[in-house]
Amino acid sequence: MSLRNEVLSLYRKLIRLSYKWESSLGNPGSDGKERIYIRDEARRLFKRNKSITDVEEIKQHLKEGQTRLELALHYKTPYPRPVHLPQHVLHSPKDKRLKAQKRKLEQSKPIYIKSYTDES
Repeated sequence: MSLRNEVLSLYRKLIRLSYKWESSLGNPGSDGKERIYIRDEARRLFKRNKSITDVEEIKQHLKEGQTRLELALHYKTPYPRPVHLPQHVLHSPKDKRLKAQKRKLEQSKPIYIKSYTDES
């Protein structure tokens, strides 16, 4: 299967999931909020990454998307799970090794949360 077909297949799976998603919270209205989140998050990330041409980067994004889909289905929550960082990489902001800390924090992110940033 070509990469284009894989990308389109993943997008279709996510959009279909957004229409049939049932929340595990049991709160009235939570189904709708989670459905909207799934649809909006998929659209946002696919639009943001549509100009990527590097094959390896596309494969990484595909792996991230498939992992997030599987985790959402398994844990019954569409939201990214929190990242637990090792304590040895957390130092005071006045530390001179700030660039090294940022690099360690970025490297310690799991694959399923690489596209999740604080921009939203």
